[in-house]
Amino acid sequence: MITKIKTSNEIYKLKDTNLFLDSENREYILKIHDMPLESQPREKLLKQGPETLSLQELMAVILNTGTKTEGVLEMSSRIIREYGEKSIIAEKNPSKLAQELNIPLMKACQIIACGEIGRRFYEKNNSGFTVIRTAQDAYEYLHDMRNLPKEHLRGLYLNSHNRIIHDEVISIGTINTSIIHPREVFRPAIEFNAVAIVLAHNHPSNIATPSAQDIEITQQLIQAGKVLGISILDHVIITQSTYASISAHY
Repeated sequence: MITKIKTSNEIYKLKDTNLFLDSENREYILKIHDMPLESQPREKLLKQGPETLSLQELMAVILNTGTKTEGVLEMSSRIIREYGEKSIIAEKNPSKLAQELNIPLMKACQIIACGEIGRRFYEKNNSGFTVIRTAQDAYEYLHDMRNLPKEHLRGLYLNSHNRIIHDEVISIGTINTSIIHPREVFRPAIEFNAVAIVLAHNHPSNIATPSAQDIEITQQLIQAGKVLGISILDHVIITQSTYASISAHY
């Protein structure tokens, strides 16, 4: 029974099913307790194994519950969509994650802890490293940035063999000189003993051409890197279908 009808840009609520219709996107979002038991992420994990769950469902198992304003499946989908798969795994600061995604700090801690467990097991059981030698390598490695709705600035921190030893989201939002400070870029390099950095950020507009601001920031960071003895090798602009490179010239 429909109990409340709002305007076309709002949400229709169905009392008996807790089923929501976003009238702008025409998408139904079902809460977990309204799903058949066998389709709920935790039950599906128990009966069918983790490989059968989508990323959204796996994240929902980690978070366990949503908030008063957002169901756990809706939250899980938004987190993956807005932050990116590799960005989530690479992030180590729960306060930053909570702030950027507008989620409770405790849930950010759960995500960070799971990422750290996976990272430690990987480091202990897999000697493989990703090598970045070209802008194409960076573009392929950062495939999860191609469809992000906001600009993300990522740093790939490399050792002397061009292997990635650390991957970090440096900032989220429009990239400009008032937001990006060299200390935010070079702090992880010093912490992880990196000798070089490949920067990358996405253009949600799907226009790969670097802006004047992109070029100016890159040049500023190159000069700062010279002082520290840490090379900025490249700044890769990522779109859905292609990339552009602001190569450094030393």
